[in-house]
Amino acid sequence: MKRVKKFLLPAAVMVITAMFTTIAASGCKQADSPAENDRPRVIVTSDGEIDDECSMVRFLLYASDFEVEGIITSSSQYHWHGHNWAGDDWIDPYLEAYSEVYPNLVQHDEDYPTPGYVRSVTFLGNVEAEGEMDAVTPGSQHIAKVLLDRSDDRPVWIQAWGGTNTIARALKTIQEEHPGDMEYVAGKIRFFFIWEQDSTYQSYIRPNWGQYNILTIVSDQFEAIAYRWKRIQPEEMQDYFTGAWMKENILQDHGPLCALYKAHSGDSEGFDEGDFRSEGDSPAFMHAIGTGLRNMESPDYGGWGGRYVRVRENTWLDPIPVEGYTYPDGRWYSGSAWGREKTREEATSSTDSLYREYFKPIWRWSDAFQNDFSARADWCVKSYGEANHPPVVVLKNPLDIEANPGSTIRLSAEDTFDPDGDQLAFRWWQYGEADSYDGKIEIENAGSAHASIQIPEDIEGGAAMHIICEVRDNGTPQLTRYQRVIVTVESAD
Repeated sequence: MKRVKKFLLPAAVMVITAMFTTIAASGCKQADSPAENDRPRVIVTSDGEIDDECSMVRFLLYASDFEVEGIITSSSQYHWHGHNWAGDDWIDPYLEAYSEVYPNLVQHDEDYPTPGYVRSVTFLGNVEAEGEMDAVTPGSQHIAKVLLDRSDDRPVWIQAWGGTNTIARALKTIQEEHPGDMEYVAGKIRFFFIWEQDSTYQSYIRPNWGQYNILTIVSDQFEAIAYRWKRIQPEEMQDYFTGAWMKENILQDHGPLCALYKAHSGDSEGFDEGDFRSEGDSPAFMHAIGTGLRNMESPDYGGWGGRYVRVRENTWLDPIPVEGYTYPDGRWYSGSAWGREKTREEATSSTDSLYREYFKPIWRWSDAFQNDFSARADWCVKSYGEANHPPVVVLKNPLDIEANPGSTIRLSAEDTFDPDGDQLAFRWWQYGEADSYDGKIEIENAGSAHASIQIPEDIEGGAAMHIICEVRDNGTPQLTRYQRVIVTVESAD
């Protein structure tokens, strides 16, 4: 049976190329990866907290979906030398376990990086204290080296799973030693921060690099899959995080990498043995997984890593479901983020509809990304023929459509296929939160490969509607992929 990445249908080439058409010249939205089947470049910085270690297991299982440019240990407001520190070498067991399962993983996707390569881009950064950015470290030097390399101009998604201090040190080195390259470097950077876990983004990066309008996502929604997930995930999603599900799908009989995954031991209040513990940092790279949702084109499109709105400059934060809310001018972190404040007020998804709505941009996908995680765990121990692989969604219609009021738009996913030959279920739906149109669009034949929508007669020009084609196979576990069609109504002018 052929692996998906070994071939690409002509129709799929058209679709993937269309996905990366540049949108909005204002700098508020930035499209990446103009080449077909191009994997995003990523640099991870992590403080080695328990949830970082859990996220690292998932990250390594998805390493085939990225060009991993660096894995850097950094500090945070919670972890540094001498303060709840996991050790400078905390990642070594995970890299060793990855080397053990790599021969099996590469059977499923030839793009998994070799264990030797992953080790070669893993470095220690600034870890002496919270926010320390004075010392030039191997980690900061590596980040600077990647950003200064003019042989590859493609964007680099720099993720802060902990503090931003090692990133700040790298940028300060560039500013001090290569000031003429600052604009070039800034043009390559895309930031995704899990909170601002130290002050260096506000104290150094923003004042010195803000003029370049670097796309910056700062997430508070991550708590949907962090330590407090049981208060946030709705009842219909909770089964995918219980001990029974985790043991069967991840923790047991899935090889040495998944065996390192730190679930609850059963001695924590409200949690049973084997329950999902936390992966608060995973949204930073889940945003870059190529699911077909096109969320890399703009943070407000929404995808597995959440959905974000532009608050200032080119900074994107979590959408607040409260009219008239004023975002803080400074840090977005545990002391100021809306969701964290609601948690301190003892809100839960079962008692507070706004709290549930706030985290929905991530939890709405929980069944899909947990099943996908389960499939990757299977890849560690099963042959290609024994495991499941996601469907490939191919649309015959363009991904970006201009329409007139009153017109009918016909949509077709008939060329969609499954690499394992599984049966496929189709669902077309309107992602209203991402729309610039407040109304609801009726979708005819929403459960088939062919669907159509009727554009209202009274709709205003410029309104955009996001229609998702969701395709799920009937394999074990069931896997889901998507394509997003954006229909924009032409103005009367």
